[in-house]
Amino acid sequence: MKSNSKPFIIAEIGQAHEGSLGILHSYIDVLAQTGIDAVKFQMHIAEAESSEHEPFRVKFSLEDQSRFDYWKRMGFSLEQWKGIKKHCDEVGLQFICSPFSNLAVDWLEKLRVEQYKIGSGEVNNFLILEKIARTGKPLILSSGMSSYEELDKTVEFLKERNVEFSILQCTTSYPTKPEEYGLNVIEELKNRYNVPIGFSDHSAKIETCIAATSLGASILEFHVVFDRAIFGPDSKSSLTISETKELVSAVRNIASALSSPIDKNDNQNFSSLKQIFEKSLAINKNLPKNHVLTFDDLESKKPKGFGIDALRFQDVVGKTLNKDLKQWDFLNETDLF
Repeated sequence: MKSNSKPFIIAEIGQAHEGSLGILHSYIDVLAQTGIDAVKFQMHIAEAESSEHEPFRVKFSLEDQSRFDYWKRMGFSLEQWKGIKKHCDEVGLQFICSPFSNLAVDWLEKLRVEQYKIGSGEVNNFLILEKIARTGKPLILSSGMSSYEELDKTVEFLKERNVEFSILQCTTSYPTKPEEYGLNVIEELKNRYNVPIGFSDHSAKIETCIAATSLGASILEFHVVFDRAIFGPDSKSSLTISETKELVSAVRNIASALSSPIDKNDNQNFSSLKQIFEKSLAINKNLPKNHVLTFDDLESKKPKGFGIDALRFQDVVGKTLNKDLKQWDFLNETDLF
């Protein structure tokens, strides 16, 4: 769990693998080249978390008769999950997974996960939160569907059990529209709970996490997909691989900028440039000796230091020339009575 100036970036594969172990491993290999910190999965064990009575949130599947059938098709065996975790370790990505049953927590403990992620729908599931609390592992909590009243209860529950946790601002809308981002909630969550706060995004746009970074989000999470035209419940609210690379680069740059504050009073590094870009006073027409200078006689020319500084023009208006000057000559103190 990270809370420093460099956001911890999590790319979620979620259900983008469509139940194919080969596709899932392909995502791991490609995401390892994007610069993210962690890859996130969902561990669905159909019999433990669901039943034939669960309705589809959106009836998207052409092959599954029920949501329960879909979860069965999306599941992997414990041995397959061990292979997934091993692959993540080999390519240098932290393996993060959201359990949706206590049995899934048992499996994840066998995989020796470093931390847990809880999706919006499980925030008030104190049974699974208790199960995770007993592991002693850190927890990332997505706040999507929760009111502050509900979050307060969950936070109290976790603090009573000394669980190290962070909270992600999240809007459960797919894809999320700009007016639904809730970027203001990042600061509200910081002030209310005094724990690391991040942002979980479903907008399918890179600017959302960039904005969240500038507002102090220490964790970023978003869905990824090879192509938004691919079949799946999260495709339209996911970033592509190329967009993920752009996002990571932008976020790292913004984080670097935020951790390197500029002292506007210290401009010593610009002294040579100021000499080039700033200007000296000059005469814009031929003027005779004893001419009394007016504003309309003056021009400013580069570089600085060849005449009176342009910022002092008011000091020379009304002064008298002690010699003839030609058009575009620099104006110096020695030219004035």
